[in-house]
Amino acid sequence: MANTAQARKRARQSVALNKHNSSLRSMLRTAIKRVRQAIEAGDKVAATEVLRKTSSVIDRVADKNIIHKNKAARHKSRLAAAVKAL
Repeated sequence: MANTAQARKRARQSVALNKHNSSLRSMLRTAIKRVRQAIEAGDKVAATEVLRKTSSVIDRVADKNIIHKNKAARHKSRLAAAVKAL
């Protein structure tokens, strides 16, 4: 357990920050799954629209350093290629 007041405060803050970051990461994964579901359904119009929204979510999460920018770019690229292949 933390011995100093500063360490106790950092422990409290890290719990809140972890909860927030986990929420953002979950939102990211859900958005990616929505695109994949639209691709599997074979609906290119819907997949394109969902991809546009998902790209925004991916960028927001990357800007907050929840995931690395290269990982964000890789996700967007692969999803865009999959939609284009429909």
